[in-house]
Amino acid sequence: MSASQNAMISRSRRNINGYKTVRNVDKVKRKKTHKTSGINGSAWSAFWLILPFASLFVIFIAIPVFVSALLSLTYYNAIDTPRFIGLQNYIDMFTRDREFMMYVIPQTLKFAIIVGPGGYVLSFIIAWMLAQLPRGIRTVLALIVYTPSLAGSVFIGVIWKSVFSGDQFGYLNAFLMNLGIINAPVAWLTSPQYLLTITIFVALWSSFGIGFLSILASLCNLDQELFEAAHIDGIKNRFQETIYVTIPQMKGAMFFSAIMSITGAMSSGTLAVDLSGSNPTPQNSAQTILPHMNDYAFIRNELGYASALSVVLLLFVLVFSKIASKLFAEKD
Repeated sequence: MSASQNAMISRSRRNINGYKTVRNVDKVKRKKTHKTSGINGSAWSAFWLILPFASLFVIFIAIPVFVSALLSLTYYNAIDTPRFIGLQNYIDMFTRDREFMMYVIPQTLKFAIIVGPGGYVLSFIIAWMLAQLPRGIRTVLALIVYTPSLAGSVFIGVIWKSVFSGDQFGYLNAFLMNLGIINAPVAWLTSPQYLLTITIFVALWSSFGIGFLSILASLCNLDQELFEAAHIDGIKNRFQETIYVTIPQMKGAMFFSAIMSITGAMSSGTLAVDLSGSNPTPQNSAQTILPHMNDYAFIRNELGYASALSVVLLLFVLVFSKIASKLFAEKD
């Protein structure tokens, strides 16, 4: 073979190798482009998926909270243009609002501490008891327990007004008079002595809502292998089983239920108004921050001050939620 032929063969091989290299580079580029477009597609899919919920959150939560915070810095009576007064509403709240300091704050804390944790503990106990029953019976009883939470505070007030009615036809008065415990009807819902206690009782009765269902669902889906391992390791009774095996498995559901109990306790403050039929409640005996805010907003038309009260209510919820998150935080 001549030298010229060898040179031609070498050039042909180099051209072929170069062509293969270019093709390989093009393949790599196409793969990278495909991966990039896939990532962008996933990002856009996530964006469109979350957009409706984010829009609703911004429209119905973020914007109202922002506007309320701005109004809390003004004097606004729903007629005149809002007038900026800085922190004066907050100063008046703690220095001039006698009802707020003497009745609203103590009774809000009392109501929230009893109804929030109390309803939460009762939800866990009843859910745990129902979880031990067969599925059919459990479903029926869970529906019965859950149903009162679906009713609004006005409907609940109507139901319990017939029980605590202040005449002889009220169920409680009739029952006690038949037993000879009382001689005359008691005005339960207009008496400052009883109204807050009755309100707390009714609030607890109606507190088995979505948090209760969350706990019940979690109890029905526990890992049974952990219970077997715990018994091998020395767990001897149901109490130890609940503390060391059951509760650690359902921290997420319990945290969710705690948050729902906190917000439910804060939002059910108008129940006393529905039961007594007046705002403020008789002698402010069951006045909490929510009806106090409604009093200033819709009766006195002091919307700036009512907005300041709503900001304080939001801070209450945030503080209690933070405490709950600390209690249920994962420990190393």
